[in-house]
This record gives sequence, C-alpha cells and structure tokens, in this order.
Amino acid sequence: MRRVSTPAPRRDLHVALLRDLGADLLGGVLGVGTALSTEQLEARYGVSRTVVREAVKVLESVGVLTARRRVGLVVRPPQEWDALSPLVVGWRLAGADRHRQLAEISELRRGVEPVAAALAARRDEAEHVARMRAAVEGMAATGPAGDLRAYLAHDVDFHTALLQASGNRALASMAGLVEQALAGRTEHDLMPAVPEPQAIRWHREIAEAIASGDAVRAEATMRLVVDEAADAVARQDPAG
Repeated sequence: MRRVSTPAPRRDLHVALLRDLGADLLGGVLGVGTALSTEQLEARYGVSRTVVREAVKVLESVGVLTARRRVGLVVRPPQEWDALSPLVVGWRLAGADRHRQLAEISELRRGVEPVAAALAARRDEAEHVARMRAAVEGMAATGPAGDLRAYLAHDVDFHTALLQASGNRALASMAGLVEQALAGRTEHDLMPAVPEPQAIRWHREIAEAIASGDAVRAEATMRLVVDEAADAVARQDPAG
C-alpha cells in the first residue's frame, strides 16, 4: 500500500493524493484504460473515502478519469485531459517532460500576455498598475540578492495583476497557468541563480507603459519578457 506523505489535515491529504496520483498517471503506473474503484484508491494511497471522493471529482472535472457503469473509474488518454488545468500542468512540470510543457506554455504566453498588456494600457486600471509597480519593486529587491522564492512571489503578483488589468475575464483566467509556468522554472532549478536585470527593467517598463496608456510599448515589451523566458528554457532543454 502506498501512503501519501503529507500529514493529517484533510486538505493536505487531498493535495498529496492528487500529487501522488499525477506521478502514477504520468509514470505509467496507472495507464490509459486502467479501471479503479474508490476502495482500491483508498487502499493504494492510504486515505479516507472522503478524501478519495474529493480527488475523484477534481480528476473527472479535468478529464483525467471518467466513470463507467459496471466498470468503475477509468483513466482517459492524456490528450483528453484539460491541458490548461493548473493541476495537469503542475503534474507535467514535475515529470520528465517538463521542458516540453514549459515550451508549450511559453508559446501560449506569447499569444496571451502581450495582448493582455495592450488591453490593460487602454483601460483605466490604476489599482492593478499599483500592484504591478509594487511587484516590480519587490523583484528589484529580491532578484539581485538571489532570493528566488521571494522573487517568484513578486513575479507571480506582477503577471496576475497584468492579466486582470486587461479587463478580459478569459485572459485573467490564465493567471493560474502562468503562475505554474513561473513556479515550475523556480522549483525545478531552471532559473539562473540571479534573475536577469534586464527582465526586471522590462517589467518596470511594462507597468509604466500601461500607466501612461501606451499600448504599443506595453505589448512590445511584454513580448520581450515572454521571449526571454522561452529562450532561457530552450537553452536548458537537453533534447534541444
């Protein structure tokens, strides 16, 4: 019996179960077409039925499992999973195929964040601009010191505020995905020991371009940011 490593609180067990299931799904331990029951999952992962049911609801919602009458819960092919789900993205970033996942997110970011920056510059979003400016100051303070965890938190704040500043709910909903991409680079040692100073300057320029209503400059500079991140990941890809 495999037991999740996180201790007692149910929320922690739920998160740990999803993490361990993801590793088994991507590792082929639970292959496509595998039929599972609630009882089997309880026994395998050493958690309660309540925790299993909560996890199953999540996995069904992102297309990983489907319930079939007289069969049970069946693992669906990965191509049918919700590729934009932060849960699925997180699994892939933790697996052997993380460089491909980061490359795919980088391609998506190229089509999303520059557009969001341009839209933000066309709207009066002073509150979001203030958040972006504060995030840049945090990046400027923590980046040169090599405090990557703190830097990540400020970087995530910046990009979340930017997407929300677009005023487009569909674009704003991409914040979780972008956060996973940023966190994935940090958690899997794909960031330089000291973040690029130029990248911090570009973030500042984006905030100021949005504040001044310069959509062209905001979009162009945001494209520089996502291109720099994509190029950095590509250089570290052993298959590249």
